[in-house]
Amino acid sequence: MREPLELWGGIECTIARIGDDFRDQSLETGHRDRIEDLDRIAALGIRTVRYPVLWEAISPSSPDEADFSWHDTRIARLQELGIRAIAGLCHHGSGPSYTDMLDPAWPELLARHAANVAERYPHLDLYTPVNEPLTTARFSGLYGHWYPHGTSDETFLKILVNECKATLLSMRAIRKFRPDAQLVQTDDMGKTFSTPTLAYQAEHENQRRFLSFDLLCGMVDRDHPWWPIFLKNGVDQADLELLLEGDAAPDIIGINHYLTSERYLDERMARYPEHHWGGNGRHRYADAEAVRMPLPPEDLGPAARLREVWERYRRPMAVTEAHHGSTRDDQLRWLVEVWKGVEALRDEGADIRAVTVWSLFGAVDWNSLLTRRNGFYEPGPFDVRAPEPRRTALAHAAEALAKTGSFDHPVLDRAGWWKRDIRFYRPPARKSNACRLVGAPRQLLITGATGTLGRAFSRLCDFRGLDHTLLSRNDMNIADPASVKAALACHRPWAVINTAGYVRVAQAEDEPERCFRENAVGAHVLAQACADLGIPLVTFSSDLVFDGSLDRAYVESDEVNPTTVYGASKAEAERLVLSAHDKALVIRTSAFFGPWDRYNFVWSILNTLSRGEAVEASADSVSPTYVPDLVNTSLDLLIDGGTGLWHMANLGETSWRDLAAMAAERAGFDPALVAAAEDRPTFSTALSTERGILMPSLESALDRFFAENEVDWSADAMKLAAE
Repeated sequence: MREPLELWGGIECTIARIGDDFRDQSLETGHRDRIEDLDRIAALGIRTVRYPVLWEAISPSSPDEADFSWHDTRIARLQELGIRAIAGLCHHGSGPSYTDMLDPAWPELLARHAANVAERYPHLDLYTPVNEPLTTARFSGLYGHWYPHGTSDETFLKILVNECKATLLSMRAIRKFRPDAQLVQTDDMGKTFSTPTLAYQAEHENQRRFLSFDLLCGMVDRDHPWWPIFLKNGVDQADLELLLEGDAAPDIIGINHYLTSERYLDERMARYPEHHWGGNGRHRYADAEAVRMPLPPEDLGPAARLREVWERYRRPMAVTEAHHGSTRDDQLRWLVEVWKGVEALRDEGADIRAVTVWSLFGAVDWNSLLTRRNGFYEPGPFDVRAPEPRRTALAHAAEALAKTGSFDHPVLDRAGWWKRDIRFYRPPARKSNACRLVGAPRQLLITGATGTLGRAFSRLCDFRGLDHTLLSRNDMNIADPASVKAALACHRPWAVINTAGYVRVAQAEDEPERCFRENAVGAHVLAQACADLGIPLVTFSSDLVFDGSLDRAYVESDEVNPTTVYGASKAEAERLVLSAHDKALVIRTSAFFGPWDRYNFVWSILNTLSRGEAVEASADSVSPTYVPDLVNTSLDLLIDGGTGLWHMANLGETSWRDLAAMAAERAGFDPALVAAAEDRPTFSTALSTERGILMPSLESALDRFFAENEVDWSADAMKLAAE
């Protein structure tokens, strides 16, 4: 009887050199300062973890110096927790500053570090001396992203052979202390597709993708098509002959596959965004994600690539990274797709031992391959932006897979974006229903069909493949228990998002009873009904629950003190909802602006300026909130199982006047046309958070507002549009 499929874990730990700058992902995600992370991993049921014992961290200044103090406590704690470590010795790095991957001594230096590790931790029996050698060689020697920033075949191939030689020598050194130590060799595995014109380039890249495993398995002999290419590019024949001995053949082949791993080459460049344009000196062409092309679905994806690797090598395998930097629903869909694909291949006879959820504590700036310090964070099973790492839906999935081998969530009723029609650069003439994985996908229920927020939720749920029903007051009156009960029984939602309510802030003083009925009583009725049925609820509150007297931004634990009827109705709604439904998620937010509602503050300012008129705006401090960011972040938090009170606004407190000036400048107007309103006291209802900053910056939001609108704000253009 075969062993069940295991779930392993992995920590993004790259120490990459870019120029003279070293980036350490363990520092940037905070893992270096949190030994408690190891207990969090154990609680998920994970019993094998890829863990850094990196050369650059232990011997940064000299090969004769080694500081193991940090690792001693971590390796010991892993042992206490019963977690088996796969020791990573060099993870996308070029080594410490006294060497690099083109240094002939690099393999011997890494092997020396490997021997130090094996001697100090003799219980370790799984090693990855060099993570993803082919990928690292491409990014460092062919594309120039990382040190030593090479951009030639010669640099690429010399780096690759040096990495493979280092792996062989490291395993020999390790096995002197631990003869049964196993090599878990990782690399990215994709495939290149193309038009007929570029078939020669695709074939070249499809041979190249196997090089690291071919070299380590001793398969690159004189009959291998790349043997003469290596020699032509100055690779020492003695190094190739050393690798022919085959004693660095992986005990487990670790495959990392991403949605960007598969490429499509097309000489018809105008069909693709310019950032895909390039060439090889013989042809100019676009190099785009293959998943965006109408290729046969069975030719794409992790299962297809894993099958190729199994058929080529017939060695034990594992998926050593399963990660997708996207919305939470698509992160879940990707992990489960990889898991199910592996299970299907195991049924065919492939020896695949595990799937590795990656990266447990997220990663920073991988959307720019670490080349820019933007602080762009992608969460994994844990989101480290909270005071303590917060479990996401991926943690719930990981725990279920590790302990039971299965996981279910309503978002899994639909396929990820890579299988929906939104993926295409050129949309097909006929829409496909192939993304529906069940006959009747489970639905969200969204109230507030006539409001800005309700319509935005519906729009973005459509985009994210989240089935939903959007209800107006005529469909369900949230202040009427009978109406609510009937609607919930009819639609049977897996969660409810309440955006309905009284929104006319200025008129609330004249209609206090109606304001309280729609904002407080209605929210309470809905919360009670959802609590009775065990249905998660998200509802929205306002910064106006505060009086604006603090000299700092408000956080969730600050006492409410509304000064308006509207603010009082929202404060009462918060109290009633949280008392009725202990699993409700109440989100306080502020000052909407967005690309689809042309009556918000930013649109109003720009319309006035486009008519050649100056504007005034108050100096009151606020936290402007970009509606798409609010909706997407709220959906992620709902899927995570978030509860309680959260503040959610774009990061960057500002004043109404400064917001207007920032928008004016981006639209091409003179910011001096925006003046501060005078002769009135100023106050602040700006929001901050003590639970975790999940929203992007205001600067980023404004940039995307203009990128997504593409409006010509000049007076002539606006006049023409009005006519």
